[in-house]
Amino acid sequence: MKNNDQKPEFLFGNLNYKILLIGIGVIALGFILMSGGGSDDPKVFNEAVFSFRRIRLAPTVVLIGFGITIYSIFKSPKK
Repeated sequence: MKNNDQKPEFLFGNLNYKILLIGIGVIALGFILMSGGGSDDPKVFNEAVFSFRRIRLAPTVVLIGFGITIYSIFKSPKK
């Protein structure tokens, strides 16, 4: 019988996964910032749709989150 006591080797290091989870959290925060601003009455237009938070801040936060996740993928794990 063969005794295979090898540890499974992951594709990324532990730090890479932590950075990846942070990036996913930042993306989720951006989408949360984008939500809302609707009107209860469909015949009434709400100007809150064009607020700074939804037009500038939220898409910037989402793009920063994508940048963080891309960084976590390309960062070489220390062995």
